[in-house]
Amino acid sequence: METLRWLDLVVIVIYMAAMAFIGLRFARRQTSTERYFVAQRSIPGWAMGISLYATVISSVTFIAYPGAAYAGNWNELVPGLMVMPVLLLAVFLIIPFYRRVVGMSAYEYFGKRFGGRTRMFSAVAFACGHFSKLAFVFYLVALTVNSMTGWNIYWVTAIMGVVTVFYTFCGGLEAVIWTDVIQGFVKVFGIIICLGFLLFLPPGGPAAAFHTAWQAGKFGLGSLNFDFTQKGFWVMTLYGLFWFLQQYTADQTVVQRYLVTATNRQAVKGTLLGGLLCVPVWTLFMLIGSLLWSFYHLTGEKFPGYITKSDQIFPYFLSTHIPAGLAGLFMASLFAAAMSTISSTLNCLAVIGTEDIYRRFEPAATDARRLQVGKGIVIGAGLLTTVIAMVLAGYAGHALSLYFTATAILSGGLFGLFFLAFFSTRANARGVWFGIIACLVFTGWATLTQGKEGHYHFPLPGVMIGVIGHVVLLAVGYLASFLFPPPEPALRELTLWGWLEKRSRLRAGQLDSSAILESNP
Repeated sequence: METLRWLDLVVIVIYMAAMAFIGLRFARRQTSTERYFVAQRSIPGWAMGISLYATVISSVTFIAYPGAAYAGNWNELVPGLMVMPVLLLAVFLIIPFYRRVVGMSAYEYFGKRFGGRTRMFSAVAFACGHFSKLAFVFYLVALTVNSMTGWNIYWVTAIMGVVTVFYTFCGGLEAVIWTDVIQGFVKVFGIIICLGFLLFLPPGGPAAAFHTAWQAGKFGLGSLNFDFTQKGFWVMTLYGLFWFLQQYTADQTVVQRYLVTATNRQAVKGTLLGGLLCVPVWTLFMLIGSLLWSFYHLTGEKFPGYITKSDQIFPYFLSTHIPAGLAGLFMASLFAAAMSTISSTLNCLAVIGTEDIYRRFEPAATDARRLQVGKGIVIGAGLLTTVIAMVLAGYAGHALSLYFTATAILSGGLFGLFFLAFFSTRANARGVWFGIIACLVFTGWATLTQGKEGHYHFPLPGVMIGVIGHVVLLAVGYLASFLFPPPEPALRELTLWGWLEKRSRLRAGQLDSSAILESNP
């Protein structure tokens, strides 16, 4: 289609107007950083959970997961399955701990444990990783809409960016979360529409579609051989485990959600809901990719010449087989997937830019001034991300593989840093910096040599760079800490062991309840 059908256009305009309205609806409330960054800690647990799910299910899921499943099997679903064990760690330890020790930023904890420079490093590492994520989100949406409508890829990026930045700028985290709730439901409608057509359009219906995909091995999870030079099951398991450990312990987009509810119990319920919603949705998008393969195999339809990447096939199917109105609803769900991720990350970048970086240089800044800085960061980060997305538009590789590699590299060893801070009473600020430097050196070498020939190149898949980076930071930081005096005894309370001891003494009646600053369970 060279132009959108008018009914599809009406659906998209209504969706965009609704998002802008929500931003305006919450704009007058945004009078403090407490309101703008953590919604005055008044969000219901169920809304927080849907927001978390909506943020994680981005346009990477909508387009790249079906593309990966079409081209191969379900190997790249494996990382998502690792969220299950990590959720247990989060609900029993991480959530109550963070709600006691930080106000708005996860990296405040690193600062308390290891000093201001470590806080700055962790905040910058998060920002670098998530700038790359935002760029992929922009890119994949623009690619899809361009394939379906013929619209200029740069105009699509600009319009989506303007609306998202508008409601994020106006309404703060409250607008982000409540738009996420709407966007979460819109995404479900998009999934249902696509599965319905893929199951019933091909000859033979659902039975033939599933049988054809099964016979071709489209539901496999990858090779079970212990070959770490290939992206088989075990490599993707390790990547997923470390990725979600980093996300649920040291990623501001998740930790910020821990802080927006009134109680620990609400935060736990919301986190469980968000994580558990993601797994079936990831699975359904992989199923869409497998059913796409069956559809074109059963019908014998040929692709036009401009279809050169597997990531283009799902948008092509939508543009040629989904009727007017329903195609617009899917496109709205695609925009929802992108905008929920973008708005959440922009608000998080504003938090760390203001609380972790700006306040370090301007400690006497008023709350009103910090609020202005935070809003300015939302606008600036949105513009910068748009530019990066335009650069990515010329990349010809497989989007999901590139996304996994980029985020693995740019995660900055943050889980390794959290592990040292939380689990080790011996780790200290100077030793940790040896670990940070070692991680950066390793990451730089591995990034520059990965995929190249020679004796001194990184021989493993790119997703393993982030995994090994976490381990390097942890091991070197811990061992180097023995070169320096142990940390002050008071810092023990900022570790798991000190926190558990204090809770035990509180329960035994040896401490007054005010001695442990923890929200009501």
